[in-house]
Amino acid sequence: MTNPYMAPIPPAPRPPDIRPLRKRKRVWLGGAGLLFAGALIVSPANDGKQPVEAKVKPATTITATVTATPEPGPTVTETVKAKAKPAPTVTVTRTAAARAASSDSDGGGSSSSQDSVDTCSIKSNSGNCYSAGQFCRNSDHGAVTTTAGGTPIKCTYSSNAWRWKYA
Repeated sequence: MTNPYMAPIPPAPRPPDIRPLRKRKRVWLGGAGLLFAGALIVSPANDGKQPVEAKVKPATTITATVTATPEPGPTVTETVKAKAKPAPTVTVTRTAAARAASSDSDGGGSSSSQDSVDTCSIKSNSGNCYSAGQFCRNSDHGAVTTTAGGTPIKCTYSSNAWRWKYA
């Protein structure tokens, strides 16, 4: 810790070199001698060996040609604003194959030609039936439909989102 009332202490002077000049010269001469001896040992000695000539391979030239194709122009789409409609009226229609499947599960012996039938009346934009827990579209708020298995679900508002819930 320095005291602000005292003058700073100057750094200690460098001690004089204790090694005499004659010993420093010997170190330099010894290092130069070792370097020269190493160079003589490493240098190649010609023991009657013939020099090897490298064969040069012919050069290969590659030419690339690039043709540019014109980029397609911008796509112009027209946006039409849909008018708001009252809540949709949804009807569920059971097909004959669905009735046959339900009667088959009751223990009847008849078999239907189709393995699974979609009984949902409202489908997603990709064409699939909704299931419970999925988000509803704005046009489906309050609507009732069925899952792919036939369980009724309703689009209700809960937890800050419109979702399909079991009815």
